[in-house]
Amino acid sequence: MTLATTPTRLNLKKDEKLEVTWQDGHTCTYPISYLRSMCPCAVCKTVREEQQQAKKKTLLPILPGNYATPLAALSAELVGNYALRIDWSDNHGSGIYSFDYLRGICPDGHA
Repeated sequence: MTLATTPTRLNLKKDEKLEVTWQDGHTCTYPISYLRSMCPCAVCKTVREEQQQAKKKTLLPILPGNYATPLAALSAELVGNYALRIDWSDNHGSGIYSFDYLRGICPDGHA
Protein backbone atom coordinates (compact mmCIF):
# COMPACT_ATOMS: atom_id res chain seq x y z
CA MET A 1 0.00 0.00 0.00
CA THR A 2 1.07 3.57 -0.64
CA LEU A 3 0.19 6.86 1.03
CA ALA A 4 -2.54 7.30 -1.58
CA THR A 5 -4.13 3.93 -0.80
CA THR A 6 -3.77 3.84 2.98
CA PRO A 7 -6.81 5.25 4.77
CA THR A 8 -6.40 7.14 8.02
CA ARG A 9 -10.14 7.63 8.57
CA LEU A 10 -13.28 5.84 7.35
CA ASN A 11 -16.62 7.53 8.08
CA LEU A 12 -19.73 5.67 6.91
CA LYS A 13 -23.06 7.49 7.05
CA LYS A 14 -25.20 4.49 6.21
CA ASP A 15 -27.90 6.16 4.12
CA GLU A 16 -25.78 8.95 2.71
CA LYS A 17 -22.06 8.45 1.99
CA LEU A 18 -18.68 6.98 2.81
CA GLU A 19 -15.88 9.42 3.46
CA VAL A 20 -12.30 8.16 3.32
CA THR A 21 -9.35 10.29 4.32
CA TRP A 22 -6.14 8.94 2.85
CA GLN A 23 -2.67 9.10 4.36
CA ASP A 24 -1.59 11.53 1.63
CA GLY A 25 -4.17 14.02 2.99
CA HIS A 26 -6.81 13.66 0.27
CA THR A 27 -10.43 12.89 1.20
CA CYS A 28 -12.79 11.03 -1.13
CA THR A 29 -16.56 11.15 -0.63
CA TYR A 30 -18.54 8.29 -2.15
CA PRO A 31 -22.35 8.71 -2.30
CA ILE A 32 -24.03 5.47 -1.21
CA SER A 33 -25.73 4.92 -4.60
CA TYR A 34 -22.41 5.41 -6.43
CA LEU A 35 -20.57 3.07 -4.08
CA ARG A 36 -23.23 0.36 -4.55
CA SER A 37 -23.23 0.82 -8.33
CA MET A 38 -19.46 0.28 -8.32
CA CYS A 39 -19.60 -2.96 -6.32
CA PRO A 40 -16.47 -4.92 -7.26
CA CYS A 41 -17.97 -8.42 -6.91
CA ALA A 42 -17.87 -10.66 -9.98
CA VAL A 43 -21.63 -10.49 -10.64
CA CYS A 44 -21.86 -6.69 -10.47
CA LYS A 45 -18.68 -6.24 -12.49
CA THR A 46 -20.08 -8.52 -15.22
CA VAL A 47 -23.37 -6.58 -15.29
CA ARG A 48 -21.50 -3.25 -15.64
CA GLU A 49 -19.32 -4.65 -18.44
CA GLU A 50 -22.35 -6.05 -20.31
CA GLN A 51 -24.14 -2.71 -20.05
CA GLN A 52 -21.07 -0.90 -21.38
CA GLN A 53 -20.76 -3.33 -24.29
CA ALA A 54 -24.45 -2.95 -25.12
CA LYS A 55 -23.99 0.81 -24.88
CA LYS A 56 -27.08 1.18 -22.73
CA LYS A 57 -27.40 4.73 -21.56
CA THR A 58 -28.76 4.69 -18.03
CA LEU A 59 -28.12 7.09 -15.20
CA LEU A 60 -27.47 4.25 -12.77
CA PRO A 61 -26.60 0.71 -13.79
CA ILE A 62 -29.24 -1.81 -12.75
CA LEU A 63 -27.38 -4.27 -10.57
CA PRO A 64 -28.61 -7.44 -8.92
CA GLY A 65 -30.37 -6.77 -5.65
CA ASN A 66 -33.64 -6.10 -3.86
CA TYR A 67 -34.75 -2.50 -4.39
CA ALA A 68 -38.01 -2.65 -2.41
CA THR A 69 -36.59 -0.27 0.21
CA PRO A 70 -34.30 2.77 -0.01
CA LEU A 71 -30.67 1.86 -0.53
CA ALA A 72 -28.44 2.00 2.54
CA ALA A 73 -25.32 0.41 3.89
CA LEU A 74 -26.41 -1.78 6.78
CA SER A 75 -22.93 -2.47 8.08
CA ALA A 76 -19.30 -2.49 7.07
CA GLU A 77 -16.25 -4.34 8.27
CA LEU A 78 -12.56 -4.24 7.56
CA VAL A 79 -11.10 -7.14 5.61
CA GLY A 80 -7.55 -7.50 6.84
CA ASN A 81 -5.58 -4.30 6.35
CA TYR A 82 -6.49 -3.90 2.71
CA ALA A 83 -10.25 -3.65 2.16
CA LEU A 84 -13.77 -2.88 3.33
CA ARG A 85 -16.79 -5.19 2.93
CA ILE A 86 -20.23 -3.58 2.98
CA ASP A 87 -23.59 -5.25 3.60
CA TRP A 88 -26.29 -3.45 1.61
CA SER A 89 -30.01 -3.04 2.27
CA ASP A 90 -30.70 -4.79 -1.07
CA ASN A 91 -29.40 -8.05 0.45
CA HIS A 92 -26.06 -7.80 -1.33
CA GLY A 93 -22.77 -8.08 0.52
CA SER A 94 -20.26 -10.05 -1.50
CA GLY A 95 -18.25 -7.08 -2.78
CA ILE A 96 -14.91 -6.41 -1.13
CA TYR A 97 -13.77 -2.85 -1.80
CA SER A 98 -9.98 -2.90 -1.63
CA PHE A 99 -8.42 0.40 -0.64
CA ASP A 100 -6.65 0.47 -4.04
CA TYR A 101 -10.03 0.06 -5.75
CA LEU A 102 -11.69 2.74 -3.60
CA ARG A 103 -8.96 5.24 -4.40
CA GLY A 104 -9.26 4.36 -8.09
CA ILE A 105 -13.01 5.10 -8.15
CA CYS A 106 -12.79 8.31 -6.11
CA PRO A 107 -15.66 10.42 -7.53
CA ASP A 108 -13.60 13.61 -7.68
CA GLY A 109 -11.01 12.01 -9.90
CA HIS A 110 -8.09 12.06 -7.47
CA ALA A 111 -7.07 8.47 -8.05
